[in-house]
Amino acid sequence: MIEKEQHVFIIGCKGIPAQYGGYETFIDKLTQYHVNKNIIYHIACAVDDIKEIPKEFECNGAHCFNIQWKKLGAARAIFYDIDAIKWSLDYVKKNHIKHPVFYILACRIGPFIVHYKKQIKSVGGQLLVNPDGHEWMRAKWSAPVRRYWKISERLMVNYADLLICDSRNIEKYIHEEYSKYNPNTTFIAYGSDTKPSLLKDDDNKFVSWLNEKGLKPKEYYLVVGRFVPENNYETMIKEFMKSNTKKNFALITNVSDKFLQELKIKTQFDKDSRIKFVGTVYDQELLKKIREQTYGYFHGHEVGGTNPSLLEALGSTDLNLLLDVGFNKEVGEDAALYWNKKNGNLAALINEADNMDTESIQEIGIEAKKRISDLYSWEYIVDEYEKVFLK
Repeated sequence: MIEKEQHVFIIGCKGIPAQYGGYETFIDKLTQYHVNKNIIYHIACAVDDIKEIPKEFECNGAHCFNIQWKKLGAARAIFYDIDAIKWSLDYVKKNHIKHPVFYILACRIGPFIVHYKKQIKSVGGQLLVNPDGHEWMRAKWSAPVRRYWKISERLMVNYADLLICDSRNIEKYIHEEYSKYNPNTTFIAYGSDTKPSLLKDDDNKFVSWLNEKGLKPKEYYLVVGRFVPENNYETMIKEFMKSNTKKNFALITNVSDKFLQELKIKTQFDKDSRIKFVGTVYDQELLKKIREQTYGYFHGHEVGGTNPSLLEALGSTDLNLLLDVGFNKEVGEDAALYWNKKNGNLAALINEADNMDTESIQEIGIEAKKRISDLYSWEYIVDEYEKVFLK
């Protein structure tokens, strides 16, 4: 084994090649844009049944290893991380790897981290953690689970050698909330690109999708995101219904019947023909074309760090209307319009957006794409990560 090789074990994503999720896309891009060949990546991948798939394989030049989910409901992610750390430690010992880096995505295993930090130190390793966003604030979790997340976050912050925050607001929160631990942090954002969709405006795939959903180019507003309360679907729908716009509102999301029924009762969106739940779109080129041809994009995410769907929107859509919170303002700055949750605020902004001239919309779109290319390109992000890993 060559001394200068740096082995990096990444734990916490579901695996690559990416089919879903921010962490999965990040690891996909990290390995795709990998430049420094002294860095060797080892990626944990989650599978339902390990018997049917090779235990180890290569993807994007990275060494990937499968870890089988335990059938433990919501807790399975905790034990997936633990099993991946165990496997990685065994691999390090068997292959006599010096100074490995263990990069853990999210703060799921705090109550167990003291033990595994000792194990990592025993092999000369370093523990790096991505704290993600405020997972303990998410409405989907029960009160006991939220308490677990908060305790787990505190312990991960305390025992990490370095916390890599994908938002300056998250980094600020870590220092303010956990100042007594004097946490060691750095900021590296999530990445995106500004490449146009490979599909032409008249591509049959895109035109058929529009026809099927009852939409026309530049005649719809759009949102893409997880179907959870903290993404403020209720506010966006209510305010859209109050506005005077003649355009449609297309919601690309993985609908859950329970939350959909709640929204129907609270907003009565089913009585407004402009509101269109259009399902999910996993074809990335089609999704990019849908973003390019929307009139305006809504972003209501209130919890988390640098959100992938926001970066993708800024890279593809000219007019972005963002919820005015620190995470979103940090990314959009002057390249977007902002709304709050006060009654009538977003409705008024929609009316204002409807009356913007084409030149003004194009100017703000150019500024949005410049922010992505200057500060959030995958080439730049991966270079920043490789500098950290080599330290």
